[in-house]
Amino acid sequence: MYGHPDLFAQHAAAFKPTQESTMQTQTNDTAADLIEIFGEVISSYTRTQAIDDGMLVDVSHTAQEAGFSFPVALTRAAWSDCVEWSEGDSKRQTYQDESGRLWDVLWMASRAARHGGQEIRFQLYRVPRGGRGVRPRLVTLKAICGAGDEGEPVITIMLPTED
Repeated sequence: MYGHPDLFAQHAAAFKPTQESTMQTQTNDTAADLIEIFGEVISSYTRTQAIDDGMLVDVSHTAQEAGFSFPVALTRAAWSDCVEWSEGDSKRQTYQDESGRLWDVLWMASRAARHGGQEIRFQLYRVPRGGRGVRPRLVTLKAICGAGDEGEPVITIMLPTED
């Protein structure tokens, strides 16, 4: 958490360790129940794989500077819409850079996260890529706190239409 106790508090509590034997029994029971209902897992796609494949962009280092203490990633669509910026974009439209655009996203997410909840929506102004536009446009993003590959809390920032 980035220093505010309300940010995703109910989910962070779920990741606190309990007695190992109780946890192992609960995990085994849950896994057995899920296998009984759905069958064996055919395929899985981890957060690490998504980052390696470029479907998620890990921004944890910069997010830590913005006050987050959980790992943070942006979906490729959110990155493309709100962060990605080239020299050509600066020449054609207005001067900006990716680090500044990323900071805007993370700063606004950290401010919105003060209100708490598993899913938060927040808005920011950004100059859309493409064309010759220089006017910032309002965009809405959402941040979801969920479980990482090992059950640790992680935050994913995405477009509102993504899940």
